[in-house]
Amino acid sequence: MDILFANDDLRALCHDDRRAKKELGAVGAKKLRARLDDLAAATCLEEMRTLPGGCHELKHDRAGELALDLNKGCRLIFRPCEPVPRKADGGLDRTNVTSIEITDIGDYH
Repeated sequence: MDILFANDDLRALCHDDRRAKKELGAVGAKKLRARLDDLAAATCLEEMRTLPGGCHELKHDRAGELALDLNKGCRLIFRPCEPVPRKADGGLDRTNVTSIEITDIGDYH
């Protein structure tokens, strides 16, 4: 899957293991790397359902975004790139999502 970033700061955090350890802790950085590797290896978003991280759609003010668990409430937050593929019922068609944009890393709770 193609992975884009909402800004250069997120790109730098995701590509700098030392910085990730400093900001997310050793466990959070390790899980961030694992989740990014899983996303990169996946051919579509549907494959993430069976992998660790609990890929789930968000609601309310974060509707349209999804999250993967990292550590202690910290999440890797992303959205499908436009145009967002939809099923006939209007739900997200994960089998046709092949490109995402990382929008945030943090605890939105």
